[in-house]
Amino acid sequence: MRKLPTRSTACLLGLATLVLTGCAGRQQVDDYQKSVLERLPFVYKMTVQQGNIVTAEQVAQLQPGMNKRQVRYLLGTPLLTDFFNSDRWDYVYTMQRPRKPKERRNLTVFFQDDAVVRFEGDALQTAQRAGPDQAKETLVTVPDYRERGGVITRGLEAVGLKKDK
Repeated sequence: MRKLPTRSTACLLGLATLVLTGCAGRQQVDDYQKSVLERLPFVYKMTVQQGNIVTAEQVAQLQPGMNKRQVRYLLGTPLLTDFFNSDRWDYVYTMQRPRKPKERRNLTVFFQDDAVVRFEGDALQTAQRAGPDQAKETLVTVPDYRERGGVITRGLEAVGLKKDK
Protein backbone atom coordinates (compact mmCIF):
# COMPACT_ATOMS: atom_id res chain seq x y z
CA MET A 1 0.00 0.00 0.00
CA ARG A 2 1.30 3.36 -1.01
CA LYS A 3 1.34 6.30 1.37
CA LEU A 4 0.11 9.70 0.26
CA PRO A 5 2.75 12.34 0.30
CA THR A 6 2.37 14.99 2.95
CA ARG A 7 1.66 17.62 0.33
CA SER A 8 -1.36 15.67 -0.98
CA THR A 9 -2.63 15.15 2.55
CA ALA A 10 -2.40 18.86 3.23
CA CYS A 11 -4.27 19.66 -0.01
CA LEU A 12 -6.96 17.11 0.84
CA LEU A 13 -7.37 18.51 4.37
CA GLY A 14 -7.50 22.08 3.01
CA LEU A 15 -10.16 21.12 0.46
CA ALA A 16 -12.25 19.37 3.12
CA THR A 17 -11.96 22.41 5.38
CA LEU A 18 -13.13 24.73 2.59
CA VAL A 19 -16.12 22.52 1.80
CA LEU A 20 -17.18 22.23 5.44
CA THR A 21 -16.80 25.94 6.18
CA GLY A 22 -18.73 26.78 3.01
CA CYS A 23 -21.69 24.79 4.30
CA ALA A 24 -21.46 26.27 7.78
CA GLY A 25 -21.19 29.85 6.52
CA ARG A 26 -24.61 29.83 4.86
CA GLN A 27 -26.82 32.68 6.07
CA GLN A 28 -30.01 31.94 7.93
CA VAL A 29 -33.16 32.84 6.03
CA ASP A 30 -36.65 33.01 7.45
CA ASP A 31 -39.16 30.22 6.90
CA TYR A 32 -40.96 32.12 4.16
CA GLN A 33 -37.95 32.82 1.96
CA LYS A 34 -36.14 29.53 1.55
CA SER A 35 -34.51 29.71 -1.85
CA VAL A 36 -32.81 32.22 -4.10
CA LEU A 37 -35.54 31.79 -6.72
CA GLU A 38 -38.20 33.09 -4.33
CA ARG A 39 -36.41 36.44 -4.12
CA LEU A 40 -36.71 37.07 -7.83
CA PRO A 41 -39.30 39.73 -8.72
CA PHE A 42 -41.10 37.68 -11.40
CA VAL A 43 -41.84 34.66 -9.17
CA TYR A 44 -45.50 34.74 -8.11
CA LYS A 45 -46.25 34.34 -4.41
CA MET A 46 -49.82 33.96 -3.20
CA THR A 47 -51.32 35.84 -0.30
CA VAL A 48 -52.23 33.21 2.27
CA GLN A 49 -55.04 34.09 4.65
CA GLN A 50 -56.09 31.64 7.37
CA GLY A 51 -58.38 31.66 10.35
CA ASN A 52 -61.22 33.84 11.53
CA ILE A 53 -61.34 37.50 10.52
CA VAL A 54 -62.45 39.32 13.66
CA THR A 55 -63.20 42.99 13.05
CA ALA A 56 -63.23 45.81 15.57
CA GLU A 57 -67.02 46.09 15.19
CA GLN A 58 -67.46 42.43 16.15
CA VAL A 59 -65.25 42.82 19.22
CA ALA A 60 -67.19 45.95 20.21
CA GLN A 61 -70.43 43.91 20.16
CA LEU A 62 -68.91 41.15 22.32
CA GLN A 63 -70.05 41.57 25.92
CA PRO A 64 -69.66 39.63 29.16
CA GLY A 65 -72.70 37.48 29.87
CA MET A 66 -73.29 36.39 26.26
CA ASN A 67 -73.81 32.65 25.84
CA LYS A 68 -71.78 30.41 23.52
CA ARG A 69 -74.44 30.39 20.85
CA GLN A 70 -74.48 34.20 20.67
CA VAL A 71 -70.68 34.34 20.50
CA ARG A 72 -70.63 31.73 17.73
CA TYR A 73 -73.22 33.77 15.80
CA LEU A 74 -71.21 36.98 16.27
CA LEU A 75 -67.63 35.75 15.70
CA GLY A 76 -68.12 32.44 13.90
CA THR A 77 -66.86 29.00 14.82
CA PRO A 78 -63.59 29.24 16.78
CA LEU A 79 -60.47 28.02 15.05
CA LEU A 80 -59.18 26.31 18.18
CA THR A 81 -61.29 24.66 20.84
CA ASP A 82 -59.60 22.84 23.68
CA PHE A 83 -60.92 19.32 24.04
CA PHE A 84 -60.18 19.25 27.77
CA ASN A 85 -61.28 22.82 28.48
CA SER A 86 -64.44 23.72 26.58
CA ASP A 87 -64.66 27.08 28.37
CA ARG A 88 -61.95 28.66 26.22
CA TRP A 89 -62.28 29.54 22.54
CA ASP A 90 -59.38 30.85 20.47
CA TYR A 91 -59.92 32.87 17.32
CA VAL A 92 -56.64 33.05 15.37
CA TYR A 93 -56.07 34.93 12.13
CA THR A 94 -52.88 34.91 10.06
CA MET A 95 -52.08 36.71 6.83
CA GLN A 96 -48.94 36.05 4.81
CA ARG A 97 -48.47 38.63 2.08
CA PRO A 98 -45.72 38.18 -0.50
CA ARG A 99 -42.32 39.41 0.66
CA LYS A 100 -43.71 40.80 3.92
CA PRO A 101 -43.59 39.46 7.48
CA LYS A 102 -46.45 37.28 8.64
CA GLU A 103 -49.28 39.14 10.35
CA ARG A 104 -51.01 37.36 13.22
CA ARG A 105 -53.97 38.39 15.38
CA ASN A 106 -55.72 36.40 18.05
CA LEU A 107 -58.71 36.70 20.36
CA THR A 108 -59.39 34.38 23.27
CA VAL A 109 -62.87 34.18 24.79
CA PHE A 110 -63.29 32.64 28.24
CA PHE A 111 -66.60 31.17 29.42
CA GLN A 112 -67.94 30.13 32.78
CA ASP A 113 -71.29 28.35 33.06
CA ASP A 114 -71.97 28.93 29.33
CA ALA A 115 -71.52 32.72 29.65
CA VAL A 116 -68.66 34.99 28.58
CA VAL A 117 -66.53 35.99 31.55
CA ARG A 118 -63.70 37.81 29.78
CA PHE A 119 -61.90 38.08 26.46
CA GLU A 120 -58.39 39.11 25.56
CA GLY A 121 -56.02 39.31 22.61
CA ASP A 122 -54.67 41.45 19.78
CA ALA A 123 -58.06 41.95 18.15
CA LEU A 124 -59.31 43.55 21.36
CA GLN A 125 -56.47 46.09 21.35
CA THR A 126 -57.14 47.09 17.74
CA ALA A 127 -60.83 47.55 18.60
CA GLN A 128 -59.96 49.82 21.52
CA ARG A 129 -57.63 51.89 19.32
CA ALA A 130 -60.34 52.30 16.70
CA GLY A 131 -62.69 53.74 19.32
CA PRO A 132 -66.45 53.59 19.35
CA ASP A 133 -67.70 54.45 15.90
CA GLN A 134 -71.08 56.06 15.72
CA ALA A 135 -73.20 54.88 12.83
CA LYS A 136 -73.61 57.87 10.57
CA GLU A 137 -76.67 58.32 8.43
CA THR A 138 -76.05 58.97 4.78
CA LEU A 139 -78.76 60.65 2.76
CA VAL A 140 -78.77 59.75 -0.91
CA THR A 141 -81.08 61.51 -3.34
CA VAL A 142 -82.25 59.38 -6.21
CA PRO A 143 -83.73 61.01 -9.31
CA ASP A 144 -87.25 60.04 -10.29
CA TYR A 145 -87.55 57.06 -12.56
CA ARG A 146 -88.02 57.90 -16.18
CA GLU A 147 -88.70 55.07 -18.54
CA ARG A 148 -86.48 55.12 -21.55
CA GLY A 149 -87.73 53.35 -24.61
CA GLY A 150 -85.78 51.16 -26.93
CA VAL A 151 -83.60 52.30 -29.81
CA ILE A 152 -86.49 52.67 -32.25
CA THR A 153 -88.64 54.65 -29.78
CA ARG A 154 -85.78 57.01 -28.96
CA GLY A 155 -85.02 57.45 -32.66
CA LEU A 156 -88.63 58.35 -33.40
CA GLU A 157 -88.64 60.80 -30.48
CA ALA A 158 -85.45 62.42 -31.78
CA VAL A 159 -86.97 62.89 -35.26
CA GLY A 160 -90.18 64.18 -33.73
CA LEU A 161 -92.54 61.46 -34.94
CA LYS A 162 -93.38 60.22 -31.46
CA LYS A 163 -94.27 62.47 -28.57
CA ASP A 164 -92.98 62.05 -25.01
CA LYS A 165 -95.47 60.87 -22.44
